[in-house]
Amino acid sequence: MRYWLFKSEPSVFSFEDLRLRPGRREPWEGVRNYQVRNFMRDDIKPGDLGLFYHSSCPEPGVAGLLRVEGPARPDPAAYDPESPYHDPKSAPGDLRWLLVDVVWHADFPRFVPLAEMRGDGSLAEMLVLRRGNRLSISPVEETHFRRVCRLGGLSRIPRKG
Repeated sequence: MRYWLFKSEPSVFSFEDLRLRPGRREPWEGVRNYQVRNFMRDDIKPGDLGLFYHSSCPEPGVAGLLRVEGPARPDPAAYDPESPYHDPKSAPGDLRWLLVDVVWHADFPRFVPLAEMRGDGSLAEMLVLRRGNRLSISPVEETHFRRVCRLGGLSRIPRKG
């Protein structure tokens, strides 16, 4: 199992939106970055856990945990001219853009703000805290994952299986 950080703008899709879909798969669509596409294609696997991070909002930070529910598959939004994620260079059947399905895994008793993460020296090397990192999905080291879970107030920290 690997750990990830999934970013979403809460005005588009929030952790609360995911939580209200317990047990139901939700496609993590609209990724249009080749590095992130490659993470989905090559590295992200069913069962991996992710920190759900609210970005581009008054108080960015981690709200809870999600679990990857399926392997990468083509993102149909890329072919849909009505979708905000449409890519006119994509054609059905090509694998230019992918998505993974995710489900709610656990609420954090408390939201973990970005400012708190920046102030925690044990998280200094976390990718989301680096200048210029704009990836919508990024890998997270197990020690960083466990620390953010502790900051979020989880009493039982998910471990590698």
